[in-house]
Amino acid sequence: MKFGITGEFDCSYLPSHKERLLVCVESSHKLNEAYSQLTSVGFRRSGEQLYRPHCIACQKCHSVRIPVGSFKKSKSQKRLSNKNRDLSIRLSPKNRQEYYELFERYINILHSDGSMYPTSSEQYFSFTNAEWTNPLFLEAWHDDNLVAVAVTDRVGNSYSALYTFYEPSMQARSLGSFMVLKQIELCLQHDKDYLYLGYQIDECRKMNYKTKFAPYERFFDEKWHLYTK
Repeated sequence: MKFGITGEFDCSYLPSHKERLLVCVESSHKLNEAYSQLTSVGFRRSGEQLYRPHCIACQKCHSVRIPVGSFKKSKSQKRLSNKNRDLSIRLSPKNRQEYYELFERYINILHSDGSMYPTSSEQYFSFTNAEWTNPLFLEAWHDDNLVAVAVTDRVGNSYSALYTFYEPSMQARSLGSFMVLKQIELCLQHDKDYLYLGYQIDECRKMNYKTKFAPYERFFDEKWHLYTK
């Protein structure tokens, strides 16, 4: 496979840090074949790009995955599922403008300090879509209202949680964590081995929800390490 290394730029998660990326630069028709293999060694998708952090002075980004066959809900996760039992879940293979409208509210109200603000329809679709793969869209509905969407990629024997966004007025329901639970259920229904959750940086508070799904595995030193708590 062919790879390139980006220049350094400001880290999106750790102030005063710089980051750079190792990017797969194969042609589109080869990226679909490479996706599963590269995800298993810590790569991630953003739009058309497959990348992995390749920073000079920092190794704090660890890819995280859940071996779904071993996963057990904690007491708080059981309470979370019960709190959201009035939501209905649907699965769609198509990206829709309605998703962008929810995404826009989510970014504008809850993440106006992040790298995705200000957002646009073009930015949303270029981030979630890729010419060489077809993501799934796990929807949560409250009555007739769409309240959350989890964008999920099919990656070999696994699913990869690309991004979740939800109705800001329902923040107290912890819909981000709830949609992870629903993606774990989706993995089990489709006989998948893992749910990939992206990168964990322990110093970044916004990421720490990922380590509450146990057991989980982290990728560093070129191998996966199991954590039971």
